[in-house]
Amino acid sequence: MRKSIIGATFLMLAGIAPAYANLNVFACEPEWGALSSEIGGDKVSIYTATTGGQDPHLIQARPSLIAKMRNADILVCTGAELEIGWLPMLESQASNAKIQSGAPGAFFATNFVNLLEAPAALDRAQGDIHAAGNPHIQTDPRRILAVAKPLADRFAELDPANAAIYASRLADFTARFQAAIAKWQAKAAPLRGTPIAVQHLSWVYMEDWLGLRRIIPLEPKPGVPPSSGYLAQVVETLQKTPAKMVIHAAYEDERPSQFISEKIGIPAVTLPFTVGGTDQAKDLFSLYDDTIDRLLAGAKGKS
Repeated sequence: MRKSIIGATFLMLAGIAPAYANLNVFACEPEWGALSSEIGGDKVSIYTATTGGQDPHLIQARPSLIAKMRNADILVCTGAELEIGWLPMLESQASNAKIQSGAPGAFFATNFVNLLEAPAALDRAQGDIHAAGNPHIQTDPRRILAVAKPLADRFAELDPANAAIYASRLADFTARFQAAIAKWQAKAAPLRGTPIAVQHLSWVYMEDWLGLRRIIPLEPKPGVPPSSGYLAQVVETLQKTPAKMVIHAAYEDERPSQFISEKIGIPAVTLPFTVGGTDQAKDLFSLYDDTIDRLLAGAKGKS
């Protein structure tokens, strides 16, 4: 402790300001941790509550998460009820006024995009549906880009001393990401119109972005595991209306997809879904690189 104080004092006397992270970011999902890093750089300290190997709907409100949230300056999450099973409990236990709903430190990405698949009427008998719409916006990089500026603005609001840095990093990220989106769209052009089956309704934004055509989900209702009887119906449907591949997220049990793959003779394609979902998806850029590579391979009949 004494050495660190002496060191800091020396730096100040020498006219060198010691580097400290100004904002503690609690990111609910890896994509928002990655975006926070792009925007904040060394001006933010990021804790990501979940990994690419976890279902973001089903997270335990562990004491370690409560402790991290208690010290957070800003909460960066998906919203649209994606975290409804665990985030409210964490917020209650953490008792951190800065990140409570409605406070400047509560940032929900889905507030800044138009959500797809909003139900006309809310009926829980329909399965795990979200009242505001499908929350899985990170499967389309254009939606990530739409969130980037509001996040940079929020960082600047909470940390005005570094507002210029956040604006500069946003401009740099935007230029690089726009160029990458153009590259991804050109590379993925052969996928437009490709018929697919999906294990869970996680891919609506990717389908919208790349022009994929969903034939059928492997779940009878969102979030409801398929029975053998329902999978038999899926097989019958795909025999009449063929798909090129069946898609599932890396965190999901692959057995339903593998069953359909074997019965129909199409590849079961594992997609990263978020940063860290596969070994190749290390950041926001490689997330979409890997996603498109895997889709193109699937369209050619390769798992």
